[in-house]
Amino acid sequence: MLIDTFGRTATDLRVSLTDRCNLRCTYCMPEEGLRWLAKPEVLTDDEIVRMVAIAVRELGVTEVRFTGGEPLLRPGLVGIVERCAALDPRPRLSLTTNGIGLARVAKALRSAGLDRVNLSLDTLRPEVFHTLTRRHRHHDVLAGLAAAHEAGLTPVKVNAVLLRGVNDDEAPDLLDWALRHDYELRFIEQMPLDAQHGWRRDDMVTADEILRRLSARFALSPEAASVRGSAPAERWLVDGGPARVGVIASVTRPFCRACARTRLTADGQVRTCLFAREETDLRTALRSGASDQDIAERWRVAMWGKKAGSGLDDPAFLQPPRPMSAIGG
Repeated sequence: MLIDTFGRTATDLRVSLTDRCNLRCTYCMPEEGLRWLAKPEVLTDDEIVRMVAIAVRELGVTEVRFTGGEPLLRPGLVGIVERCAALDPRPRLSLTTNGIGLARVAKALRSAGLDRVNLSLDTLRPEVFHTLTRRHRHHDVLAGLAAAHEAGLTPVKVNAVLLRGVNDDEAPDLLDWALRHDYELRFIEQMPLDAQHGWRRDDMVTADEILRRLSARFALSPEAASVRGSAPAERWLVDGGPARVGVIASVTRPFCRACARTRLTADGQVRTCLFAREETDLRTALRSGASDQDIAERWRVAMWGKKAGSGLDDPAFLQPPRPMSAIGG
């Protein structure tokens, strides 16, 4: 098992398939993009499947989430999903995506064994979408959402980041829209993971603000803490339920004590925390002929050194060198 010195066990693996993205979200990267990883640096399809197999068979991982960048840009995505779904024991498989292109492959991903998707959408207004992402692709995201729901990739979860003065007035409208379409909405506090290092705590729309805005239109009752488990989102029943809304408050309400996640970057580095400044290189071992057991042991050692928390409340906190797009959400 992947156990750390604070008694936490990592059973949830986030696997980044690429650092590339077809949007340029203002809170993530500059308009011109970033220096992408060169192809030889990125794990091959076979290497990704092997790493997932090691995590599942040797280390007790039960949940695997494919992320990016934008994972739909990975040419071998459907095949990777199919091969991981064939593992014994079979992990639950999900995908975090911006939804562009999902309409074309949603059914194929479901047939390959994908269980569900998380899709990012910060606004219902096409013009605001362009302001946030620098792309005119709002209609493609909506089409991807509809296709995911129709394909049975449920529950379809929608992740929204609110930026002050840009889309922070949309919280109730986003929830009303999600309820009507049978999507589960989760608001995410903006995190210090942008490539520009322009994040400021004072500019962030907090969980408390989001909940106040939602409560002006909806009756919210907190879900029992026992139901949450290690999930990052605190959830509330909306108007008595069964519909729910979640808030991932990594900054103002950190959930590090219950963290059950481990991360693998597209270039084969293990990260113990989204905000970690250190990584453990497994790609070199993988390509040097190391056995599954040796790689698993290196992974265990890395996780044993996991820190107690993200350090966001420490005045000396420094953003990790890699931005979110290069880490994997």
